[in-house]
Amino acid sequence: MDVIIGPVLKLLLTVIDLYIWIVVIGVILSWLTAFNVINSSNRFVYMVSDFIYRATEPALGRIRKILPIMGGFDLSPIALILGLMLIQDVIIRLLMKFGF
Repeated sequence: MDVIIGPVLKLLLTVIDLYIWIVVIGVILSWLTAFNVINSSNRFVYMVSDFIYRATEPALGRIRKILPIMGGFDLSPIALILGLMLIQDVIIRLLMKFGF
């Protein structure tokens, strides 16, 4: 059992890291699109932004329902990243408890 727990938790940490980066890239991409720095009609940009939207919107949408509107600022990515970092901390503590 212990042989399986360590690698699974380490894989979960890696997946959470990747998801945090996807959220950060999504925020930056939305800013660049809003300020017309990049053209969203470009096929590659559209495909990347669509993938990021589909990957992050289920989690961000749930958080947006809970958080109040702050004058046009979307705080849901910050809340999601903080929540993911909390989960990472719990996983790291579990890894230390099991001696991995």
